[in-house]
Amino acid sequence: MSNLNPSSAMLFLRGIVPGTLVLFCAFSTVAVAQTQPRLLPAPREAHFGVEIALPAKIAVTVPGREADGQFAARDLEEAIKLTSPTGPAGVPYRVVLLRTGSAEAKALLARLKLAFEAPMQSEGYILAIEPHQATVIAASGSGIFYGVQTLKQLLPLPESPRVLPTGTVRDWPAMRYRGIQDDLSRGPFPTLDFQKRQVRIFAAFKANIYSPYFEHTLLYPNQPLAAPPGSSMTPAEVKELVAYARQYHVTIIPEQEAFGHLHHVLKYELYQDVAETPHGHVLAPGQTGTLPLIKDWFTEMAAEFPSPFIHIGADETWDLGAGRTKEQVQTQGYGPVYVAFLKQIHDELAPLHRRLLFWGDIGGADPAAVAGLPKDMIAVPWNYWDTRGFDKMIEPFAKAGMETWVAPGDANWGEVYPVAKTALWNIQGFLRDGQRMGSTGTINTVWNDDGEGLFNQDWYGVLFGAVAAWQPGESSISDYQEAYGVVFHGDASGKINEAEKELMAAHEALGKAQAHLNSDDIFWLDPWSPQGQEVSANLLPVAKDLRLHAERAIVLLAQAQQANPSLPNQDALTAMDMGARRLDLIGMKFQLAQEIAEGYSRAVAFQHDAAHRSEASNILSEIAGNNGRCEDLRDAFSAVKGEYSQVWLGENRPYWLNNVTVRYDLEIERWHSRSQLFQNGIRDWNSGKDLPSAATLGLPAAGGNGGR
Repeated sequence: MSNLNPSSAMLFLRGIVPGTLVLFCAFSTVAVAQTQPRLLPAPREAHFGVEIALPAKIAVTVPGREADGQFAARDLEEAIKLTSPTGPAGVPYRVVLLRTGSAEAKALLARLKLAFEAPMQSEGYILAIEPHQATVIAASGSGIFYGVQTLKQLLPLPESPRVLPTGTVRDWPAMRYRGIQDDLSRGPFPTLDFQKRQVRIFAAFKANIYSPYFEHTLLYPNQPLAAPPGSSMTPAEVKELVAYARQYHVTIIPEQEAFGHLHHVLKYELYQDVAETPHGHVLAPGQTGTLPLIKDWFTEMAAEFPSPFIHIGADETWDLGAGRTKEQVQTQGYGPVYVAFLKQIHDELAPLHRRLLFWGDIGGADPAAVAGLPKDMIAVPWNYWDTRGFDKMIEPFAKAGMETWVAPGDANWGEVYPVAKTALWNIQGFLRDGQRMGSTGTINTVWNDDGEGLFNQDWYGVLFGAVAAWQPGESSISDYQEAYGVVFHGDASGKINEAEKELMAAHEALGKAQAHLNSDDIFWLDPWSPQGQEVSANLLPVAKDLRLHAERAIVLLAQAQQANPSLPNQDALTAMDMGARRLDLIGMKFQLAQEIAEGYSRAVAFQHDAAHRSEASNILSEIAGNNGRCEDLRDAFSAVKGEYSQVWLGENRPYWLNNVTVRYDLEIERWHSRSQLFQNGIRDWNSGKDLPSAATLGLPAAGGNGGR
């Protein structure tokens, strides 16, 4: 204790009631209430006590000097650099990374009466933080790395006092395989630098699998036709990413669709002999070229990705039986034809010595057919919207003796911002039930069906998937929501957490009006179209609440960033702000479109009334012209386009961006053109002519939406 200043001269006792500190000093014993540190994932066992003042220098040592330990030490040193540089001078605080077999580790465990048990061997760790030294003990390199990740979360935030809680942590994962899938085939395609950043963040939250999804965007040197120039991953990029991820104990498991979802391959004439239907979506079983094509793809893939697993997709094979296999499916049934082809793929790829994952659609479509699948394949049942009832999706494979991984979703597809309530509750339920049913892994999915998805908007749901895979049983959503802003963004104010909740509330309000449409559909919908008028009737009553929640989120984000400009993961905050502005624009668009229609109706009614001419003129100026509502909408779409492009280019290659921004251009043009029509009509009216009819201007019939 001689090296500690008086304020930190305290001893820590394990086993005290959580949230209570027992401090022993020279004169008295004092019980002090303290909020427990927020950690993601939450460790299985954690006992924290008093805080110690950290000296200015922290020294990290790896006595064994093995490569994994050295890498973890460098990772920790980078995190230490981000803490406040000020601190008391004197002897450096020591952090030691030890393997369980070392004499020092054995002595420490014995002194602290801590056991390193069998379930901890693969990835578990013990973290002991004492007044003079913090020690990470593990049996494996990954365990050392994960112990370091927990210690990093306990380090003081840059703007906070330079203190560290003492205590012990004993921790290991509930699920062996903890993955995140990113859709790289529907538009956005990340840069290699962004993929490396994804790997770093996944690993920091103790995920150990990154699964990029390919339909046609992995460049096969022997089959290069389908890969879009500028939006495909080359063998050299794969090699670099695999090596980079290995340092972080992340395995890259590629998914190449091998049955369905192959339209971007099958639209080419070279592949018509293997297509179930002309230029369709599904490979046709039984064609002479089908299995050789699959073997060619996966042989090249296996040479580039050293993972023990390869994902063959095989979901949503809706075209099967609609073309070349029609007679076969009619005679044998969909399930048997599907299963027979998966078995053929399995046997064809057997020389690669990889375990094959496949989407578990067949478990719901034809449970009886599951028994025909090879037992060493891994079924991945998926569901992206339910919160319970997952047993029936897992049972057909479990009864057949097959390993299962479960796949929840981030609820980002077709949305201007991911629907967090759907994602969090779906992830919580599926992983809870998957663990109970014996599933060994999970792949939390991100899809970009609409071509507009931005991964920097997905962290909230994605990281909960990593957390819930590590933690046993049902993970607490409320605990995660309270910890997220602190751990991911370093925001001690709570404003980022509140902003996420405001966006959830905005989606909740919008959901009352959505019917079958996603928020992205509504964002692009013309409010004066027949469908727009139907939506308007339901949306206008909730538009105010929608906008208030979205605007509060914008304000909270700005306040958090103004208070601490050095918050980490700024690009994710920009993406969050952009999502909030898109939600706000949905409400604004329908409100202003209705105000334009109603205002113009009144102006037309007053156009020949001299007593109300001034009122009519004011109404018309509020529709089009300086500060007109048409201009408001034009300007709003223009501003969001700029922010959207910024977020896109911060993570993705330029390819495909024009396919999204053209939609903004069309909206800008729509409201600009409408303004011009109104202004032309106003000039004619000022020259003595009648105002144009509402129909001429594209306005809906009076009272058409029923929204007011």
